[in-house]
Amino acid sequence: MPALLGTVLAGVSLVAWMRAPQASAGPCDVAMGPASLPDVSETSGLAVGRRQPVIWTHNDSGHATDLFALDEAGREVGRVRVPVETRDFEDVSAGRCAAGDCLYVADIGDNARRRPRVVLHRLPEPGAGTTHTAALETFVLTYPDGPHNAEGLFVLGEEAFLVTKDRRGTVYRTGPLPAGGGAITMQRVGDLGLEVVTDAEASTDGRTVIVRTPDVATLHRAADVVAGRLAPYLTIPLLGLREPQGEGVAMRGDAIYLSSEGRIGGDGRLLRLRCRLPAP
Repeated sequence: MPALLGTVLAGVSLVAWMRAPQASAGPCDVAMGPASLPDVSETSGLAVGRRQPVIWTHNDSGHATDLFALDEAGREVGRVRVPVETRDFEDVSAGRCAAGDCLYVADIGDNARRRPRVVLHRLPEPGAGTTHTAALETFVLTYPDGPHNAEGLFVLGEEAFLVTKDRRGTVYRTGPLPAGGGAITMQRVGDLGLEVVTDAEASTDGRTVIVRTPDVATLHRAADVVAGRLAPYLTIPLLGLREPQGEGVAMRGDAIYLSSEGRIGGDGRLLRLRCRLPAP
């Protein structure tokens, strides 16, 4: 009996060890988290603010169009109601615009691939203490080759780029976004060769684009992406982090932020990685 009990306990310990999250992912170490996000159980996109040093996130479809501002520890420090109804709100991105610093609300999900058009809203990035926003610019986007499901959006210069959630991870670009909004037929850039892309974002310095799936995050030189070259310069494995359902990604300097939906309606989660990265 003692020997059998010892064998059982050893097996339980091995299973627990195999299921425990690792403290590193490739060249990155876990610097914070996972922090619980009780009001963002279905966290989807992530963006690092340009106007103020917060991390913006939101819930997936089925919730009010609220943007949540988080600090470096994952604590909620603000909440902003965006005055628009979305059909499938999948991402938030940050970037420059004529107003200075803007956030982009991406209503781009289409699981059934039946939407003839998807929608992108642009708004000045809210300041500290703001609870509501106005002055939205709305862009109605059409793919050149029929509907696609997408969850990734990033902004480089005056353009927005969408990444499809399928077996290819195809990138489409809008061209320069006009002032005031409008209707745009996007252009196909090419395939990333990634399955199930759940988010994409440009780094705060604009030099890198980071794309994630549940399994990996890939880093791409922004200048290469604009030129249509989509090969990554670094791939970071994420499976060892044991996220319940990996969704969001954002990047500032050597910090990479990852968000995950909770298990069975539980709290969302936020991780911050500190990485040793090659120059882009």
